[in-house]
Amino acid sequence: MTTARIDDQAETLIIAGEGGRPARAELVGSRARVDARITGGGKTWKATFALRASRWGGAELPLPAGEYELRIDEVLLEGLSIAPTLLPGLRVDLDGHVVRIAPPLDPVYESALGQSTLEERYVAQAGGTENAVFFESFYGQSVGCNPRAIDRELAVQAPGVRRYWSVTDLSVAVPDGAVAVVEGSPEWWRARAAARLLVVNDWLRRRFARKAGQKVLQTWHGTPLKRLALHRPGFDPRRMAAVVKEARRWDVLLAQNPYSARILKKAYAFFGRPIWTEGYPRNDVLRTGDATAIRAALGIGADERVLLYAPTWRDDRTEMVDFVDPELLARQADSVVLVRGHSRTLKPGRDRAGARVIDVTGYPETAQLLLAADGLITDYSSVMFDFSVTGKPMYFLVPDLAHYRGELRGFYFDLADRAPGPLVHTQEELAAALADPGHEAAYASRYAAWQAQFNTRDDGHAAQRVVARILDQGFVTR
Repeated sequence: MTTARIDDQAETLIIAGEGGRPARAELVGSRARVDARITGGGKTWKATFALRASRWGGAELPLPAGEYELRIDEVLLEGLSIAPTLLPGLRVDLDGHVVRIAPPLDPVYESALGQSTLEERYVAQAGGTENAVFFESFYGQSVGCNPRAIDRELAVQAPGVRRYWSVTDLSVAVPDGAVAVVEGSPEWWRARAAARLLVVNDWLRRRFARKAGQKVLQTWHGTPLKRLALHRPGFDPRRMAAVVKEARRWDVLLAQNPYSARILKKAYAFFGRPIWTEGYPRNDVLRTGDATAIRAALGIGADERVLLYAPTWRDDRTEMVDFVDPELLARQADSVVLVRGHSRTLKPGRDRAGARVIDVTGYPETAQLLLAADGLITDYSSVMFDFSVTGKPMYFLVPDLAHYRGELRGFYFDLADRAPGPLVHTQEELAAALADPGHEAAYASRYAAWQAQFNTRDDGHAAQRVVARILDQGFVTR
């Protein structure tokens, strides 16, 4: 295995070979790939890989950490004579055709002992000392959701506040003016302790020690249909203890609507502390944004119909469900199909491909995809409560409804009775529903009732209200 470390000093991998010069060489990962610049010929050749890539029209960034297949002319490099030559700073251990790209951590801190040392330093460190916010979205795999919207508004209302973003590696772009801190690095531990406010949308994980003067705003990441935390099926004392321990770390909980506030309060035993029912900051763009630039970045024509397929994850599988053949659906519906896996399927999954199919699982902001889409296909995902802000049609593909409702999770209400769109069980039924010209009129009353219950605070100003409350409470100062 070849191990390559990306950092500011070393961003190139060079593979040298003997024999005829190949026509193509590439590194192929689950969510990114790069082509090599091939030089030489005759007896030897050289393939130079820039370990950076640009996606969605953004800046070039280091490749995501993970394993990559090294391919020559579409053939895996088994049995070929290859010697790696690397620029200074790259660590290499050649073993066949696999290149492992690691996050930019000093090797001394990668070990259990190294992390334990940093944790002990973190626990002993005085905290809440810096007028700063520590943001984390989906465990550092992305920089989006409610934390990003709060970051953008905080930069406007309080530009003097320092903004740190927890990221798994430097392939995750942070907002302008923010500071990326790679999870597990000394700076990550230091910023986590020093910031006066932590804004997260999921569990804090790892070892968390509350510091004097430090506050935690838990924005969560969706209005729930499926049962959460203490409400999940089955009695598990360890899970229940973990839920209560985690919820005690939060000072404030953000809810999209009163329904969500009631559910989250009970599911996480979040009693005696404030819940801010202000709508979701991440949905402001659905009221105020323009999809033109988003579609252009995705390579979608202005007149093309766009369908977003965004199912939730399943407790009994690691990868995204495969209930849709996206290339077939693109033909059936004469549409571009965007495929969006859940954040929990980002690392184990692999991008889908096909004519008029774009895998956007790695796209940083779900709300922008909702803005760009003309219709949503989902199942039990909380994305349904966000997309309804747009008023655009929704379709619910639920072939495993009985299993999910009865065994995996269970629901807080009967989706079939209230869904603002048709429930279908096969791709053929889905295609028929997409072709039905009377769809929107048939579900208009349900859709209106749904919006009245779940979207009254999603008015385009949620981030302004949340940041105003952060400043009024003195969590940070202007």
